[in-house]
Amino acid sequence: MAVVSDAAAGLRVASRATVLQLRAPGLSAMNLEGQASQLVSSAAIPVVISSRCDIALATGAAGVNLPESDIEVAGARQLMRGRLVGRSVHSLEGALQAEREGADYVIFGPVWESASHPASRPVGVEALAEVSHALHIPVVAIGGVTFERIAQCHAAGAAGYAAIGLFE
Repeated sequence: MAVVSDAAAGLRVASRATVLQLRAPGLSAMNLEGQASQLVSSAAIPVVISSRCDIALATGAAGVNLPESDIEVAGARQLMRGRLVGRSVHSLEGALQAEREGADYVIFGPVWESASHPASRPVGVEALAEVSHALHIPVVAIGGVTFERIAQCHAAGAAGYAAIGLFE
């Protein structure tokens, strides 16, 4: 599983990714809906929308990915009517909670330093391995993923990786 967190990058690399995530926190709902509609209709792979169940449903997206500070997974699960519900987490406790609440997958990190989140402290490959082995749902590594680090993600037990810069 490879997740791309940028619509523009996603359109260029769909052949290397298995899921595209549209994450555009600065956009108005109207602009986000427009970008999501375009991405969902043009992508050959599933698209999930960050944080916005309403936009995901309105555009026919495959699901939603929720930050830890967002609504509960159980609430999103009711809204999403069988579509994917993922949760971005930063700790083992957060990952276990997401699994208990019914998340289909978690995105865990940042594993390494990340240019897109410079203030976030990296958790490291050991923490990725701990989370990957503790959960019964897919764990996707995020944060500072490079082509050279993909093998480390898989060796740690991650089902895949998410990236922005890797695909630009």
